[in-house]
Amino acid sequence: RRGRVFPRFTLTDINRCATLDIKENKKMRGGGPVEGRGEREGSLRVRVAGPQETEELGFFLGQILPPGTFLFLSGELGSGKTLFTRGLSRGLESDELATSPSFALLHKYEGRLPLYHLDLYRLSRPEETAVLGLEEILDEEAVVAVEWGEVARHLFPGDYLEIRFAYGEKEDEREIVFLPHGE
Repeated sequence: RRGRVFPRFTLTDINRCATLDIKENKKMRGGGPVEGRGEREGSLRVRVAGPQETEELGFFLGQILPPGTFLFLSGELGSGKTLFTRGLSRGLESDELATSPSFALLHKYEGRLPLYHLDLYRLSRPEETAVLGLEEILDEEAVVAVEWGEVARHLFPGDYLEIRFAYGEKEDEREIVFLPHGE
């Protein structure tokens, strides 16, 4: 199963809501999720100054995502994954703002495109992912955002965008790395 290719956004577009950090890959406070993983060609590192910019970055991305987009959000607790997804829901013109689905595992938000938001934090074994119906969701003309999805990697489409969140040097600062997978 292949995901759909998403449009490329420009540095000017990103600069509207965040500060790009095009410097060398440096270690982040808290040993963030980027540490120890090399960034590959096509990756983009963005630094946001606080929660509002994290949400605005999600909002911007939500405005340009096409149907069939699959997003894998990774990072420590409190690093901004759900806040970013709330911005996505706004950008997709959802009727309600995304919240953490930790206890329900899955929330669906209707908008310009449906947004499926999965939080798999409580799952520990790949066989537990069968109840999610992820394969059926991937067949829909929707956007899928998965937090804590390591346990479900075997279900990911061939093409997806991984978004890694890490604490920055300042308290509210976050470093967000976009890593395309597939073609």
